[in-house]
Amino acid sequence: MNAFDLIRDELTRAATAVGAPSSVEPVLERPRDPSFGDWTTNLAMTLAKPLGRKPRDLAVALIGAMDFARAGVMEAEIAGPGFINFRLDPAAAAGALAAVLAAGTSYGHGSSRNGSRAIVEFVSANPTGPLHVGHGRQAALGDAISSLMESQGYSVSREFYYNDAGTQIENLGLSVRARLSELRAEREERPELRVELPEGGYRGEYVREIALRYAAEHADDDAGDDLTRVTAFAVRALRHEQDLDLQAFGVRFDSYFLESSLYEDGRVERTVEALRASGRTYDKDGALWLRTTDYGDDQDRVMRKSAEKGGTFTYFVPDVAYHVTKWERGFPRAINVQGGDHHGTVARVRAGLQALGIGVPEGYPEYVLHQMVTVTRAGEEVKISKRAGSYVTVRDLIDEVGRDAVRYFFLMRKGDSQLVFDVDLARSQSEENPVYYVQMAHARMSGIFRVGGIDAADIEAGAAQVDYSLLSAPAERELIKALLDYPALVASATEALEPHRLAAWLLETARLAHLWYHKHHVLGEPEPVTTARLALARATQVVLRNGLGLLGISAPERM
Repeated sequence: MNAFDLIRDELTRAATAVGAPSSVEPVLERPRDPSFGDWTTNLAMTLAKPLGRKPRDLAVALIGAMDFARAGVMEAEIAGPGFINFRLDPAAAAGALAAVLAAGTSYGHGSSRNGSRAIVEFVSANPTGPLHVGHGRQAALGDAISSLMESQGYSVSREFYYNDAGTQIENLGLSVRARLSELRAEREERPELRVELPEGGYRGEYVREIALRYAAEHADDDAGDDLTRVTAFAVRALRHEQDLDLQAFGVRFDSYFLESSLYEDGRVERTVEALRASGRTYDKDGALWLRTTDYGDDQDRVMRKSAEKGGTFTYFVPDVAYHVTKWERGFPRAINVQGGDHHGTVARVRAGLQALGIGVPEGYPEYVLHQMVTVTRAGEEVKISKRAGSYVTVRDLIDEVGRDAVRYFFLMRKGDSQLVFDVDLARSQSEENPVYYVQMAHARMSGIFRVGGIDAADIEAGAAQVDYSLLSAPAERELIKALLDYPALVASATEALEPHRLAAWLLETARLAHLWYHKHHVLGEPEPVTTARLALARATQVVLRNGLGLLGISAPERM
């Protein structure tokens, strides 16, 4: 049990001793000003009214009922209207490093969600081109959220949903056929054979590459007369390319779901009939409407257009049908990582599901929406890629700055904030580059063992015999506090579905590690001091590696 849990448990026991219900859940936070102590709680103020006591009097009673030795607390003081500030016993806090070393790769993992199933859907790009930087941010977010959830005991399925039919796919096939005609016109020197790209067609160099491959493999149709075959070939080619992009990014999926399957097996029609049976639909102006206003939407939404407008389903209807399958596949928690342009679909999809009795009263599925990514080089925005033609691809960034930098930069800001990706910064090997700075902290800890010819396993084996009271310098205490905060940080980042919290924690902890490294020698000191500092170095190495791993970033031992 870490320092946070020890104090919280002892506060709970003390609270019940002074009359609070057993269900009380004390809140512990780090004070903004470290001079106020290591932890602070407002428990006395939250219990004052229900217990009919003055907050400061109740704070005195809580302190008096606590067993400081059991909680690892050196002293407590009352501040302001009733805050209680705690200072940890330095030896007890440092001694918690033994638990870090014992846990190793599992440090920071929890079991509170063991047995819970969740599905995380992300990327879900239509197979009409290479993955752009927005897809890359989505891939980093979805993968990190999945890893965070797994660390807390969830059984997570990563899913990629894509549309393999419709107008965009038709335009893809027509675009490839236009390029085939262009190739034939060049080959036969007959410009009149050239077909113009359709409106909304795709102009990237990748379309020409697909046309060249199609012509080489289908000599009997090098003009692309068989549009169905051309389109199917293009979809397969781009799905394969997207898979290669994701492999380069270190992202894997457990399942792929085709939108066309919802129509082929009648799922969309059955969902519409179920919504009709729910009594939440009505006919108006020849169209079928869903009463989404019953569930908080600003207006009712059309489900099926009138015959004059084609009689087709609007785009949110298959989304509802798709999420019915998630529920029926046994996922009581569904999380969608999508671009901010999907904001309008949230209320509609949830309304359709609630009308069917799914996700009641609300909140199914959950959405993590991310904003745009702007790529800059030399202070100027980079807008296009040669292959894609009109946007920067995620492969462009990976090839230029490496997987680790791309992942960290995509995760270092909250998803709903716009992100500027500075290519020059991401490539630099300096303290200004956050991912380099974090990885260097890990490499420095590793280097201590390498230079000393010390097997880190020996430190872990002897962790219980270390004199942790020797780790009393301010730089050591602050680093230890950060390491002991890690499990709670991971749990809160998981609960909030916010991997940027972990990225920020890694950066701050790396700063503390570098500071300690520069201020205090590890090797060449008296043996008890060296042994204690080796334990701290190893614990720092372990926790940085664990945190980087959750974000899908490597932890190099040399840089």
